[in-house]
Amino acid sequence: MKNLLNAAVCSIEKCFTVRPLLYGVARSATLFFCSMIWVGFLLTGCSKDIKAPANNAQRMSDGDALVSNNLLNTEEQFSTNYEGLDGLTGQTLWELQQARAATARYRQLKNAIADGYADISVVVPNMGYHYMQSLIVDATFDARKPEILVYNRHDDGSFELVAVEYAVPIDLTPNVAPEGFTGSGDVWDRNTGFGLWLLHAWVWHNNPDGVFNPTNPEVHVH
Repeated sequence: MKNLLNAAVCSIEKCFTVRPLLYGVARSATLFFCSMIWVGFLLTGCSKDIKAPANNAQRMSDGDALVSNNLLNTEEQFSTNYEGLDGLTGQTLWELQQARAATARYRQLKNAIADGYADISVVVPNMGYHYMQSLIVDATFDARKPEILVYNRHDDGSFELVAVEYAVPIDLTPNVAPEGFTGSGDVWDRNTGFGLWLLHAWVWHNNPDGVFNPTNPEVHVH
């Protein structure tokens, strides 16, 4: 840039050797113009790229669901949220992890539908959309085979699995709640409207009110 400035000044000097006044004016103008170019170059070189903040949500690889920050995507996240809570023994957590492993493929709603889970048109605030596999509804409790899957739906129409739900017909165990998870943490709801004992387990979405609480204040149904 300095060479460019000197060359411009020399050129002006040659052209205005017989006109001192014009030479002085032109020389000053040339110096000012070249200085502005130099300042602009410095400012451009020192500027930083400003990037938009990263989105806090990511799509799953198949584009089937939207993953939010409150989802329990890893075993570490799951354990961090629920380990040490009242009624949750090490055995209880292990059984809940079995439920997670058995339903991981159902995080993609299309897999649940392919395996016989059907929309039963039950949509509950702070809970979600319910898909049931009626063929496995019996008196047997199996942590790895939830009768109902609970999803939340986002504004864009995508679904995410947030909880599993167990269902046992009341008429099969009318007066005594079914045997469920180890420990005292699980509390079954005797729902006479559906004729079922029901138990939620929020194994895929954090629930600050507890893993077995029926509703979740962090889930907003759309």
